Amino acid sequence: MTTILRTPKGWPSILLARAGAKDPTDLDAAVAAGAFVGFRKAVHDLGPAGVTATIAASGLRGRGGAGFPTGEKWRAAAAVDAPRRYVVANGYGADPAVLTDRTLLETDPYAVIEGLAIAAIAIDADEAFIAVRTEAVEAIRRLEAAIGAAEEAGFIGPDVLGTGRSLTIRVRPVQGAYMLGEETVLLKALEGKRGQPEQRPPFPAERGLFGMPTVVQNVQTLAAVPWIIVNGPEAFAAIGSKASPGTILVAVRGPAGAGIAEVPIGTPLRDIVALAGGPKRARDDGGGAGTGSAALKAVLVGGPSGGLLPPDLLDTPYEFDALREVGAHIGSGSIVAADQRACIVDLARLLTRFCADEACGKTIPCRIGTRRIREIGDRIAIGVPRPTDLQLLADLSADVVASALCDHERLATLPYASGMRYFRSELDDHILRSSCPAGVCRPIAVAAGAAH
Repeated sequence: MTTILRTPKGWPSILLARAGAKDPTDLDAAVAAGAFVGFRKAVHDLGPAGVTATIAASGLRGRGGAGFPTGEKWRAAAAVDAPRRYVVANGYGADPAVLTDRTLLETDPYAVIEGLAIAAIAIDADEAFIAVRTEAVEAIRRLEAAIGAAEEAGFIGPDVLGTGRSLTIRVRPVQGAYMLGEETVLLKALEGKRGQPEQRPPFPAERGLFGMPTVVQNVQTLAAVPWIIVNGPEAFAAIGSKASPGTILVAVRGPAGAGIAEVPIGTPLRDIVALAGGPKRARDDGGGAGTGSAALKAVLVGGPSGGLLPPDLLDTPYEFDALREVGAHIGSGSIVAADQRACIVDLARLLTRFCADEACGKTIPCRIGTRRIREIGDRIAIGVPRPTDLQLLADLSADVVASALCDHERLATLPYASGMRYFRSELDDHILRSSCPAGVCRPIAVAAGAAH
């Protein structure tokens, strides 16, 4: 079980409020703790239009990384004239090193099931799916047990709360590459097709699973929905930042260990890193800070396609728009503190290699562009760069971003883009002096005046 980190007393808990339950699949215990209160209200009091209006008024944005307004997506799906509609809960967790979604599914499956059911009510869908990694055996077991109990109690199934409407929820284990985190790729996988992204528009809300309107939401987004219905949109909007209300799960790795934490969106990066015993800001003399730890050098925000930020940006709010401005993104919800022993060139090289290897290859920027970026990084790391490599790296990254089909290609450029933006001197050390300040790379010594 992943460690759930302790957070300050004043921080709200929405997604992990029932995480301490002895048996997360015990429906009676979950109901006693507040489960399905929001669902009853959605079905009996609000109705589809009222549910969507409430979610829209709350300001809830998708937690899958893009931050798209949830209410707007639901309205779009409901407005399409179609014989069927679907809701898909994305619990795949594309980043193999981040277990935020899996932790939520294991600790409170009813929160996701209830949120999924409310979304189905809002768009008039009678079938929904929860996509989970095949190897997430415990999450699958608990979800299936919870769905069975909810059906037996009449919350879902052929006669939802005695209303005569039907709602079927199924768990769909899927297996594939990092690209499955992208919604159109996930839908292809659920259809049994090759997992590659589709051109948008049309968006899944207009034409998605099996060609029908489909709402795809991250499991964290759905788990917040019941709380909003019960407590009201104003209460939710008062948590977190004005542009991105509510809380989100993050996977934090620091010198004191790693774990999952629920944080209000807009919390400064400094406070989040501190949850894992984050190292202090580097001293002017370059010495270590904190007991037994080297000084902070960079913070990787967003997972393999994330941005590398310097210590003087630790006061940046952990929020969709603020992170984009500084060259990072929420992405998989990963935050990793790197100390002075890390080499920015080597780290960016590793991240870019992962992104290139996981690219589906459907487009030229995906198939070739990401690999050329990786090759440039390899040359820089081993000490055989070309004189124009940094300009080539910048130009190629801009071309990939401008012509990419999906966010995987666009964001794969971030490790080197942020490295050039904030750690240019370290790249220059590798290129101009064939040296690695961190002692990680072993560049080939090139004699002065030798041609590259």
